[in-house]
Amino acid sequence: MNSPAHCPATTASPPLRATRAPLVAMAQRGGRGRRLPSSAPEAEQPEEALARILRTEAAVSGVSRKAAATSGQQSTCLWPRAVLEALDSAVASCRWESALEIFELMRKQRWYEPKAQTYARLLMMLGRCRQPGQATALFNTMLSEEKLAPRVDVYTALVSAYGNSGMLDEALAIVDRMKGAAAGCKPDEYTFSVLINCCCKSRRFDLIPAVLDEMACLGLGCNVVIHNGIIDGYGKAGRLEEMEDALSNMLEGGDNVPDIYTMNSILWAYGDRGRVDDMEKWYGEFQLMGVEPDTRTFNIMMKSYGRANMPEKMMSVLKYMKQRFFSPSAATFNIIIDCFGRAGNIEKMEYYFRLMKIQGMKPNPITYCSLVNGYSKAGLLDMIPGIVRQTENTDVVLDTPFFNCVISAYAKAGEVKIMEEMLQFMKDKNCKPGKVIYTTMIQAYIAHGMDEAAKLLELEERRFDNKLLEQVSDVR
Repeated sequence: MNSPAHCPATTASPPLRATRAPLVAMAQRGGRGRRLPSSAPEAEQPEEALARILRTEAAVSGVSRKAAATSGQQSTCLWPRAVLEALDSAVASCRWESALEIFELMRKQRWYEPKAQTYARLLMMLGRCRQPGQATALFNTMLSEEKLAPRVDVYTALVSAYGNSGMLDEALAIVDRMKGAAAGCKPDEYTFSVLINCCCKSRRFDLIPAVLDEMACLGLGCNVVIHNGIIDGYGKAGRLEEMEDALSNMLEGGDNVPDIYTMNSILWAYGDRGRVDDMEKWYGEFQLMGVEPDTRTFNIMMKSYGRANMPEKMMSVLKYMKQRFFSPSAATFNIIIDCFGRAGNIEKMEYYFRLMKIQGMKPNPITYCSLVNGYSKAGLLDMIPGIVRQTENTDVVLDTPFFNCVISAYAKAGEVKIMEEMLQFMKDKNCKPGKVIYTTMIQAYIAHGMDEAAKLLELEERRFDNKLLEQVSDVR
């Protein structure tokens, strides 16, 4: 088989720098809490181990509640491990408001010691969440209150926070500030890879040549991570000719060899544009270069075939994966479920959803979105409440895209009352509605002659937009 895909768009290569160690690691102090070897007579019994795990989980879950309490009710003697695990969990899941509350609580603890590494990780999270105002405030706290000297990773995280929010002028200003800073704060390859990725996300490809020239002036080479970032950026923007030119530049340089991230970026770009023939051609080209596919590669190809209404080819990739001992991931099943749902084949959609759970794959919000879309397209709205109830019985955190699907399904069917109930349910889940939901509901109200309700929702949307603008203006 010449062609066979993880799901949705691939990202550029992983960061050059190793992933920051979890914040939990900072809690290790001396020999406290050291466990005995399991072979020792005093080894923990299963019942004792379970009780200890439950106590730890209860302590961790309680930290968020304490962080949200008023300052007068907050303790200064909390268990370090519980606080650090709660902060680590909030950062990993990008719950930025909760993470900042927990961090503020942590700063009040007697055992707290300020670390630049903690600030760098929080700033990176705020960048992913597009919260430049909060990132600026946190950076200022580090400088003015903690008296910590910024390091290259802190500055790079701040570049990410501004760049990912589309504030490239501010991101470039931070890089200029780094160039005039102490030796330990000079921008490195990782800083420039973050900056170039931000330029690509903002479709500011015109800035990339100047950034590369700046790197050359500082004696920094264009490594495989940066090449992959540029290739991936052009691919996501649909600029396929420039993408191929960037690949040619990478090959002509001779210092960098295409890897699996290069391959996945190019296959995704052609597959996303429906050019499956080119996708298959490049799959073969990369195999000739010695680049072997991974599960993400097969998922990309399966999704492309599904979108092109080629279910036979999609299933042949799944068969090929099993023959080569590649284990399907949750993303693999999401792609299959979505494909059959869009095709109106509810029987197969439900079959693969059951198979996903049988094989131990945990459904996620994307899975449930695909099910809702499938039932909506088939006119089976009575199945959607069951999907919502299923999520209530799991630890899946429902996100805005899921509620977009549910509210859109009821809006299209003219079920205005249920649509309103779902909006309230969304708010009860502390999930903030976005522009898509407001637009969908306003259009539904207008279609049913409910002009007054539409105006009220427009006012609510305007307040939401103004709040976002205030956050950006605070930075500027």
